[in-house]
Amino acid sequence: MKSTRERILSTLLTHPRISTNEIAKAVGINSISVRHHLTSLHSAGLINSDEEMHGVGRPRMVYFLTEQGMEKFPTRYLRLTTRLLSQLKSKLPEPMLTQMFSEVAQMIAGEHAGELKGLALEDRLDHVKTLLAEEGFLIEWEKLGDEYHIHEVNCPYLQIGQHHPEVCTLDQTLLSSMLALPANKVQCILSGANHCTYVVKNTL
Repeated sequence: MKSTRERILSTLLTHPRISTNEIAKAVGINSISVRHHLTSLHSAGLINSDEEMHGVGRPRMVYFLTEQGMEKFPTRYLRLTTRLLSQLKSKLPEPMLTQMFSEVAQMIAGEHAGELKGLALEDRLDHVKTLLAEEGFLIEWEKLGDEYHIHEVNCPYLQIGQHHPEVCTLDQTLLSSMLALPANKVQCILSGANHCTYVVKNTL
């Protein structure tokens, strides 16, 4: 049986931009309980709200799923992505596909260039850690001598990478671009390691 939280999310999936009272009616609980759950879901980044005019009088608050909330429901993105990459590989030379991943990484890095400009390397590493978390990467870093070892604890593209290892170009280029230093991979999850590790030498 679905929890109240799951029923609220399902209701917002099928009926986006509805009010607290409408959610309460659909889920079968009182509006006070709904507000409690909505606050929790909003804090978790699964829903968002907006004011909407509804007849005469004050606007009402309506709720809808965020992208993160949508990802709670089964999708076939992975299957579609894998198929698309297979098609691309059958039609494009491998260097061109690798270049495409590199250009995507450079585009993402470019979106944050202003935030990183002028930061010392360790401050940059901390900021990159936060930025990459938004892209689905969980990373940790440590200083060993004059080197910084960046550990990619998880890879959001792991399942794709198992079939299309070219995708690894993306995170390596992303780190190198954001840090403005070469990030050299010394171990990889796809090769059996516990995580991917990149080494950066401080030359700034």
